[in-house]
Amino acid sequence: MDKIYMNQLQFYGYHGLFPEENKLGQRFIVDAVLELDLRKAGETDDMTQSIHYGQAFEVIKGVVEGRAKNLVEAVAEEIAKQLFAAFSLLEACTVKVIKPNPPIAGHYESVAVEIRRERL
Repeated sequence: MDKIYMNQLQFYGYHGLFPEENKLGQRFIVDAVLELDLRKAGETDDMTQSIHYGQAFEVIKGVVEGRAKNLVEAVAEEIAKQLFAAFSLLEACTVKVIKPNPPIAGHYESVAVEIRRERL
């Protein structure tokens, strides 16, 4: 399957289990891989045969900067759900939600959740 990669999209959201996360918010980074057949888009140079990156960015932004969720797992699921709703050509997607600064005592770069979903 052909793929569109959207890497290191950065947003500010209020997701988390702790009250300070919901009040203060924090940065979230999203990687998304959109799977679809891109042959017609490549052969015809027709945008309607692909997924517009800017529109996909706005869908992801709407979830991450939208209603707060307790878990990044729920954020990833909602992103996948909204992508399928917005783009009929999308056959599968992989969504990785990265939380660079979770409230964990210790040294680390980030924590992340990655899911892959296929259209039902």
